[in-house]
Amino acid sequence: MTYDLLAPAMFASLVVVLLAGFPVAFSLAAVAGMFGILGIITHHFDAVFLTAITFRIEGFFENDNLLAIPLLVFMGMLLERTGLAEDMLLALNGLFGQITGGLAYTVIIVGAVLSAITGFVSASVMALGLISLPVMLRLDYNHRFAAGVVAAAGTLAQILPPSLVLIVLAEQLDVSLIDVYRGALAPSGLLIALYFTYVFFATRWKPELAPAAATRENIAAKFRGWTQTVIAAGLPFGLVLAVLASIYFGIAAPSEGGAIGVTGTLLLGLARRRLTVHNLKQALDIAGILCSCVIFLLLGSSFFTLVFRGLNGHVWIESLFQLVPAGQLGFLVFVNLGIFFLAFFLDFFEVAFIVLPLIAPIAHKSGIDMVWLTVLLAVNLQTSFMHPPFGIALYNLRSVAPRSVATVDIYWGAAPFLLIQLLMVALLIALPQVVTSNPTTPVNTDNIQIELPPPLDDK
Repeated sequence: MTYDLLAPAMFASLVVVLLAGFPVAFSLAAVAGMFGILGIITHHFDAVFLTAITFRIEGFFENDNLLAIPLLVFMGMLLERTGLAEDMLLALNGLFGQITGGLAYTVIIVGAVLSAITGFVSASVMALGLISLPVMLRLDYNHRFAAGVVAAAGTLAQILPPSLVLIVLAEQLDVSLIDVYRGALAPSGLLIALYFTYVFFATRWKPELAPAAATRENIAAKFRGWTQTVIAAGLPFGLVLAVLASIYFGIAAPSEGGAIGVTGTLLLGLARRRLTVHNLKQALDIAGILCSCVIFLLLGSSFFTLVFRGLNGHVWIESLFQLVPAGQLGFLVFVNLGIFFLAFFLDFFEVAFIVLPLIAPIAHKSGIDMVWLTVLLAVNLQTSFMHPPFGIALYNLRSVAPRSVATVDIYWGAAPFLLIQLLMVALLIALPQVVTSNPTTPVNTDNIQIELPPPLDDK
């Protein structure tokens, strides 16, 4: 086997190992270790090259953006475990429940707030499924329609700042997290508006999908009066806005914004007498597990990328993209189609930690605005949670949904929202100014000159 075949063989080996069902983080590290040894044996690089991984690990622990992950996840878990999210749902439904589809609008609003806080799709979908789906079914909502609304609202955690997913993508594509947050605000708002539009027309066409509640008292008996409604719904919503505003206007770094959010949630839980030692421990445990998974994935993917570059894998990837016609537009269409279909077989983290670092250098050379690309790929990867066979949001919802909701109802209910997400991908490609005010001029990738850097410069 020659050097030129080592990089493709390394990528193919990883795909085989992942399809065999081995854990992603350890698969990345194991394949990288095996091909690292082959690279040394074949004299493709010196053994000292692999010591560069220590510099990368050190960089992770010095990265201020990554520090925001445990804080934001902990904040979301606190809001869910203390029941503040459920209070917000019931209070808002007291305002909108009397109109056709009112609870669906409420679920999307609460999903947006909960998603912004948790930043993690699985947590948002499961929390919404436990809180809102039983209420929707009691009000005779169509099972498919209700399941689709809950799943779609939960996946807003993929794109709505301050999202854990956006932190991971910004890290993998090496862009400013604050710029990504700013760029994602308009697409997030537009996506929520499209969800509202679908609910509006669907419920006008078939009112039986989402009947209005008989009386406000039946829906929100525990929240009588505007004062209690404002407290229950307004305080968590205001907390999210405070975190977003502090980051957006540069008052606080993402990690500092997360700290503000955690402090505010703790105080809110204490003020409402919902914070106990038990739910505090639960929130800490879940946040610790989720963050540990992310760290192991970062370490494994970093080792894989290092060895892959040492085997000239980046040159192989670039040579493949030079065959794509239509310059920058062709590159964007090809990448988005490829990621969409890869997501049928790989989950978000596998795509983010394996595929994105491989295309990032090509995107830089093509003159593509990296903030725009990051937000675009975030919306694209949002679809991976909503379609079979590995639609994680659908599996999460299935795990908490009542038995009366069939699995086929969950899949069919998610289909219209999946089409909306694909429409958003097309809109962002056609209108980059939705994300950035300075869209780049298309560049023909056929003219890109590939230069191979010395391997040891990877440090």
